[in-house]
Amino acid sequence: MDEKRLKIAEDNFRRYLRDNLIRKSAFQDIIYKTYINNSFESLKVAEELFKNKTSSLWVVVSSYYSMFYIANAYAYKKGYKASHEIVHQIINEALIVLARHDLEKHFLEEYEEEKLKALSASQNLLDAYESEKLKRSEFQYETTGEIKESKANTSLTRAKKFVEVMREILSRK
Repeated sequence: MDEKRLKIAEDNFRRYLRDNLIRKSAFQDIIYKTYINNSFESLKVAEELFKNKTSSLWVVVSSYYSMFYIANAYAYKKGYKASHEIVHQIINEALIVLARHDLEKHFLEEYEEEKLKALSASQNLLDAYESEKLKRSEFQYETTGEIKESKANTSLTRAKKFVEVMREILSRK
């Protein structure tokens, strides 16, 4: 992620805090577990939909939501809870600001001898989240034609990796 994009995310995050669109929040286990459970359920639904070739649209949507809920769990574990207004954009920016260093650390540990690969993997995971956020919005609200199965498969693959890595990071906190 380039420095310009990081600066935008940091500025937006500070503005969201100032405007109470995201705020510090006392931890409640039930809220955290709900995010985690919603993430797993969304991923499971995406897998079933893909396996049964039910709906490429809902594979993309469910895959994105598995990522969205685990990202919410991460932000919540860090002490932040987003309001319902523009929540998808808030979580996207919060994830960049709050998770970037944890993701880099995770991949550096995983690929000790390949540090550049680790930094790239961290960046790719953040890019995948942002890409799926945009794709979900386009497909859910702007696409009228049939969505290609390959795009649904890409969404599902990205979601599985994103949820796996975020769960590993959360399990260490």
